Amino acid sequence: MDREFLTDLFADFGPVTLRRMFSGYGISADGTNFALALRAGLYFRADEETIPQFEAEGSKPFQYTTREKTVTVNSYWQLPARLFDDSEELAVWARSALGAARRAALRKRPRKRSAERTAKAPVKKVAAKKSAGKRATTKRAAKKAAKTTSRRAPKKKSSP
Repeated sequence: MDREFLTDLFADFGPVTLRRMFSGYGISADGTNFALALRAGLYFRADEETIPQFEAEGSKPFQYTTREKTVTVNSYWQLPARLFDDSEELAVWARSALGAARRAALRKRPRKRSAERTAKAPVKKVAAKKSAGKRATTKRAAKKAAKTTSRRAPKKKSSP
């Protein structure tokens, strides 16, 4: 699939960004990647809400083979072939895939813990800095003590 074909395919959906990826393109809208166009076909992002649609159409999840095994990526499912001829319905499926991608992005975001956790981090850093400062001060004091003891008066030579 080339860039022009993909751009035309998503015309009813709206503007998409195509980025070279693997053996094809990553397709995104508003900064969210929701589809993959690879040699093996066109795959849309799916989740627990949208996978039943793909299963009803007889679609399969994206798979690739390594030297050791076959890997199945359940988050991307092959677009049914009939949708290549129906750009309006493809746009509906694309919106659904974009929704699945956005839901997945929300689940991946780190949760903010209570303010208590964020307040502890700087305290630990300060405490670490203080103990490092104490160690440096102790080392300096030890060096000074060593220098002081090594500065003894020179021995007088005894006369015969």
